[in-house]
Amino acid sequence: MFKRQRTGSVVCASCGSLVGVNDEQCYSCGRRNPGLWGFAPILRRLGNDLGFVPLIIYGCSGLYVLGLLLTMYFGGNIMGSGSPLGILAPDPTVNLMLGSSGARPVFLLGMWWTVLSAGWLHAGIIHIGLNMMWVRNLGPAVADMFGGSRMVIIYTMGSIGGFALSSFLGMYLSIPRFGAGQTVGASAPIFALLGALMHYGSRSGSSMVYAEARGYAVAMIIFGLLVPGVDNAAHLGGFAGGYLASMWLDPLKPERVNHMVGALICLVLTLLSILASVAKILPALLA
Repeated sequence: MFKRQRTGSVVCASCGSLVGVNDEQCYSCGRRNPGLWGFAPILRRLGNDLGFVPLIIYGCSGLYVLGLLLTMYFGGNIMGSGSPLGILAPDPTVNLMLGSSGARPVFLLGMWWTVLSAGWLHAGIIHIGLNMMWVRNLGPAVADMFGGSRMVIIYTMGSIGGFALSSFLGMYLSIPRFGAGQTVGASAPIFALLGALMHYGSRSGSSMVYAEARGYAVAMIIFGLLVPGVDNAAHLGGFAGGYLASMWLDPLKPERVNHMVGALICLVLTLLSILASVAKILPALLA
């Protein structure tokens, strides 16, 4: 099943045309190395998103459950308090250890790398449930239009933009519901997916894609302004990050091998950011 194909024909990873497995370039769309070193058939089995949508859902869910277990291990209360979004919540210190972002981690503790990891963490069962629903709805559409590799880059850039803006506003400005001392959630990169879809609609002339993405974005912004505990700065920064990433990647050009390399770098850096947070905070928890 996972054997590399060395001879014969494969389907181009960008345009779906039939190409030789060792062809240097697709004659239909111009993609270099369209057979992906013979691994194209394996990657196509993962779907257009290269398995990234399930990775987000299972990765976020796994980290959420781990946060609850660690909270109970260290004697914390997982029932939460205050906002309904905080029901069944990992302890903030545990989330800090796993990579939550915000003014305190980034500026006071020097954990600048958490802008990568915070988009994989959540503050409660309703919080993660809503976000995973949006990932499941928006992710496949973005993968269809951009390709799986560029979707990974967009998601990562949205996380960086969202949590960088939230951390900055939380540290230097006092605007209610814009910026936070400590913040988590996939909603920042979710807004990046919306930003990318809106740019795609504008770039391609598809008014339907543009209007639908704009409608979702407006509804989520209104929700964020009405519901306590929502980090609207992360949403705005994530949207900007996704829109700018789409401009840089240009969805009307075919996906290329360097996009896949960039996606792998994004995933590795995100994993390293989580490990860096654990290495910094865990010794203090065990002391």
